[in-house]
Amino acid sequence: MRGVIAAIAIGFALLPARAATSASRPNIVLIFADDLGYGDIGCFGHPLIQTPNIDALARRGVRLTSFYSAPSCVPARAQLMLGKYAGRVDFLGGTGPGGKGGIAGAEITLAEALQGAGYHTAMVGKWHLGNAEDRFLPTAQGFDSWLGLPYSNDMVKPWVQTDVPLWLYEGSRKIEHPVKLDTLTARYTERSVDFIRRKREVPFFLYFAPAMVHLPLAPGAAFRGRSRAGLYGDAVEEIDWAVGEMLKAVREAGKERDTLVIFTSDNGPWINPPPRMLQAGNLLWHVGSAGALRGAKGSTYEGGVRVPAVLHWPGHFEGGRTSADMAATMDLYATLVRLGTGAAPRQSPMDGHDFTAFLDGTAKESPRKEFFYFSGRQQAIAVRVGPWKLRLNDGIELFHLELDPSERHNRAEEMPEIVARLKLRLEQMATEVGGAKTNPPRPRTKK
Repeated sequence: MRGVIAAIAIGFALLPARAATSASRPNIVLIFADDLGYGDIGCFGHPLIQTPNIDALARRGVRLTSFYSAPSCVPARAQLMLGKYAGRVDFLGGTGPGGKGGIAGAEITLAEALQGAGYHTAMVGKWHLGNAEDRFLPTAQGFDSWLGLPYSNDMVKPWVQTDVPLWLYEGSRKIEHPVKLDTLTARYTERSVDFIRRKREVPFFLYFAPAMVHLPLAPGAAFRGRSRAGLYGDAVEEIDWAVGEMLKAVREAGKERDTLVIFTSDNGPWINPPPRMLQAGNLLWHVGSAGALRGAKGSTYEGGVRVPAVLHWPGHFEGGRTSADMAATMDLYATLVRLGTGAAPRQSPMDGHDFTAFLDGTAKESPRKEFFYFSGRQQAIAVRVGPWKLRLNDGIELFHLELDPSERHNRAEEMPEIVARLKLRLEQMATEVGGAKTNPPRPRTKK
């Protein structure tokens, strides 16, 4: 109910802008893979995994090589859906099995903003932002429909010691337990294709968040053993197939020129999974790649937070361009709200920038000049300003990410003035968000 009221309020507030821009508002297909690493797809350098559909999207659109999310699942999805750093968000409890938390009533999700501007909205896939009460589910947060899991597919025994069953949801109804994971990507794809093909007079927003390639891996039977990169490669190639099916549906519906397609991931690959995950068929070499980047999921090195990103909107975001300028999931929020509503986001505070001019080539540089790396939902413990990154997890580390993207050479001792300047920015951010005082650590299932 809260989502409906918020959407109506947002819709009325944006009516003048919406009417003025209705002809140029795109349909939006936002694909948010799970634990897919920077180096896991062809157009980002994987030598074996075949991703022809994502690669073709990159050839036609814009490829961002310095695109940032968060180190793990929940913060990444919070930043995407709310347009603000995860350190600013307090769910008032966990969002995994048995958790009591969820998105607070004052927040305006991306789906609510678009729904309020007249979009037909649907989510297919993993939520992980609260399910203890119906008011926390996607259908109360701006989505007209939802088929998916409330949290990660590993949150069952033997990988997580919980007696809370993992259910597949249809809206607010629990419809399947145990979940048939090996058919899930195909079912998600079928639902997404059906949504795209529907005849409607308003634009649509589809948020596709597959369970893969989060452990335990479960590629469909048609893909198992197909790749040259093991079970992990099989699962990635099935995701690429799903992308291809959605792109085909867009074309066949005659909506290609009116549709913005975005492909990215929530965080880096789970290269170093905890011992709890290395059982029941999960093997250490069934994990992804961060390419040349250091670190992995859970880390504030680049490999944990920098993810592949490709966007294509014919006539707007195109040309096969590649940019190493910074961008982030919060910028997707700001850009999509601006494109979909004709007005700047009303969410407060906002950490995103409208990237429209940068993506269409009108602006030569990205509007993002800095990025803060939060350790989960706690304090910012690293910051990038321009090419320089200061990281305080393990002592004081300073890297020049353009000369040293693999973060091999700590320059802190030779550049004390840069260390001091970036430390100040971290202190300012800590003061701004309240640090651990505002978002205290809470007991939750280990990720």
